[in-house]
Amino acid sequence: MAQPLHPTHPVQDNSPTAGRLPLVLLSAGAGVGGLVVLGALALWFHYGSQVFFEMIRTGFAACF
Repeated sequence: MAQPLHPTHPVQDNSPTAGRLPLVLLSAGAGVGGLVVLGALALWFHYGSQVFFEMIRTGFAACF
């Protein structure tokens, strides 16, 4: 007779790093998002709003 593929009792991960992957991914995503916002603000203050929006518009036009 065939045996079930999953155990009757779920396997629990009791390692010290259990459950840290979502936190690490969330932190990395927040860090990348923060860098994008800081880069946008740096361009805004360096070039001014008109040039900033022109660069964004040109970038979208080049992508699409």
